[in-house]
Amino acid sequence: MRSGFSFKVLFLCILLVLLCVLALAIGPLRLSAGEILATLRGDGSDQAATVVWQIRLPRIAAALMAGAALAAAGAAYQALFRNPLVSPDILGVSAGAGLGAVLGIFLSLPVFGIQLLAFAGGMAAVALVWLVASAVRNADHTLVLVLTGVVVGALAGAMTSLLKVLADPYDQLPAITFWLLGSLASVTPEDIWPVLPAVLIGLVPLVLLGWRINVLSMGDDEARALGVETGRLRLAVIASATLATAAVTALAGVLGWVGLVIPHIARMLVGPDFTRLLPVSLLLGAGYLLAVDTLARTISGTEVPLGILTAMVGAPFFIWLLARGRRVWT
Repeated sequence: MRSGFSFKVLFLCILLVLLCVLALAIGPLRLSAGEILATLRGDGSDQAATVVWQIRLPRIAAALMAGAALAAAGAAYQALFRNPLVSPDILGVSAGAGLGAVLGIFLSLPVFGIQLLAFAGGMAAVALVWLVASAVRNADHTLVLVLTGVVVGALAGAMTSLLKVLADPYDQLPAITFWLLGSLASVTPEDIWPVLPAVLIGLVPLVLLGWRINVLSMGDDEARALGVETGRLRLAVIASATLATAAVTALAGVLGWVGLVIPHIARMLVGPDFTRLLPVSLLLGAGYLLAVDTLARTISGTEVPLGILTAMVGAPFFIWLLARGRRVWT
């Protein structure tokens, strides 16, 4: 069993490397493998060096980071809430981040200010959900969290719509629409470094708490009987997954379906054990979003927003999962 898991992880790693090479090679300026190696060594042409170091490598890094973070957060949320329909935005993080970014665009802030407001909006939305759910007594805490997340997400969505109505239709509205659909077109090397620590801080606890999340997925009573403090663990998982999700949403915009579909594919490959599910989800999510982003910038002469492609791929796949029945949930 262990050797089979190791083989799957190795295969996914090799596939991920091949996808990275493909993403480096194709585009308006096509590069051969030799040109890529020469550029990475510092021997390539100035044009190739600019394309590789300033455009494609930062975009590849952002796609890998965003896909891995969203898939890991989705796997954590699905295990935490014991619900296969849960995704990273269940507690309103995407809606809150979207509201923050739209507010930044509406106020004509620079890119860093927009990203900072997006990150703050996502974290604030989940903090509000947690505070409201904690104030509700004599009710199922998990159910209250989900319902409160739906309400806060709807409120943030309404406020986002209001700002879209008030925005300049010729300048601000197109930028708002494009950001809400998700894109990595404008990512620069300077955008990666502020986001990377937040993503790592969010993902590392999920790795370290893997076996406890397994116990928690059995139910609160069973977890307490095994010595797990369910309240603190639930808060730690939610905080970690939310931090990673808010960080990549601030960088790439709202990207749906990644955190919903990818954990299901990983579960089909390695089963529900979270200690195995998480690394496979990370690799699958990174590779999936990199492939989608590569398609988005090469499918036509115009950049296609990532949110459109992730929905076009994710929705039919999820319908297929539903058609297979409960075998895919366990």
